[in-house]
Amino acid sequence: MDRLGSFSNDPSDKPPCRGCSSYLMEPYIKCAECGPPPFFLCLQCFTRGFEYKKHQSDHTYEIMTSDFPVLDPSWTAQEEMALLEAVMDCGFGNWQDVANQMCTKTKEECEKHYMKHFINNPLFASTLLNLKQAEEAKTADTAIPFHSLKMAVVDIYHSRLKERQRRKKIIRDHGLINLRKFQLMERRYPKEVQDLYETMRRFARIVGPVEHDKFIESHALEFELRREIKRLQEYRTAGITNFCSARTYDHLKKTREEERLKRTMLSEVLQYIQDSSACQQWLRRQADIDSGLSPSIPMASNSGRRSAPPLNLTGLPGTEKLNEKEKELCQMVRLVPGAYLEYKSALLNECNKQGGLRLAQARALIKIDVNKTRKIYDFLIREGYITKG
Repeated sequence: MDRLGSFSNDPSDKPPCRGCSSYLMEPYIKCAECGPPPFFLCLQCFTRGFEYKKHQSDHTYEIMTSDFPVLDPSWTAQEEMALLEAVMDCGFGNWQDVANQMCTKTKEECEKHYMKHFINNPLFASTLLNLKQAEEAKTADTAIPFHSLKMAVVDIYHSRLKERQRRKKIIRDHGLINLRKFQLMERRYPKEVQDLYETMRRFARIVGPVEHDKFIESHALEFELRREIKRLQEYRTAGITNFCSARTYDHLKKTREEERLKRTMLSEVLQYIQDSSACQQWLRRQADIDSGLSPSIPMASNSGRRSAPPLNLTGLPGTEKLNEKEKELCQMVRLVPGAYLEYKSALLNECNKQGGLRLAQARALIKIDVNKTRKIYDFLIREGYITKG
């Protein structure tokens, strides 16, 4: 008869009654002809002859209870289990706490019974010795011979697992699992703080997530304070002493900036458009757009093709690597410095390989407008960078 499931003091640890689904309280009934799983009934359902599927009321049964002695006539099986659980909870030697948890035995009874039957019991000692000897014999028979190479492979495998676990912990702690969400959070900072965030990301594994976020937040706060101090210093230089005047100053500054941009655009138009009538039409069209009206005068178109204005190289990357003649070429050909440097490098390399370069070969190397290729080729020939093939 299997009574181990009935030793626990907690009713929720026992299986429910198949009749009323309530927690079983000892004693209860186990059907000897049904199972697996075992079929349990409480006394109330058993007395009223509960039947379910294959289970019949005339089946043989067993009474499940832990109210029977095991090691000592004065100790029931339930008390034995309660003693072992109390020693595990309170620790060996804390007999007063063990007795308080059991509630049915005194401190002296608990200590005497445990020492007699679980510590000094020769039956248990011999059983443990036999188990230990059997385990040692089994280990000796199935032991794997030692090989240094195999141990090295195992160490490498363990080191890889540890490194993978460390990286997962960093990703989890810093919230990098949802990369899209992390990128959106970064964009709320100014450009300067975003650059710092990108630079400091490699050091996130050294410090914790809280310290890393505090550092970034403090730098963002410092950036805002510096910008605010610079704005206040600008107000002081302009002789502004109150916030009302500061708002007026900001409005006028914005208006002046817009007017400056308009004058710059107009000067460029006047510089590159030589047709006075076309310029007047463009001015009227811009006036209509600024006033909110639809442009009534269409732009005049000439049958002849006008050349586009020279390219403005200000601020373009790679401009500082060009000499004055190369800058003039890029402006007239309307080619950004970075692309020109790539084309120049490709043509120089090919010329060195072949000992010379023909225009057809240059056009095969750089796939752009043939007229631009011809101008670049002629310029490099004229300046002595390459030679004709």
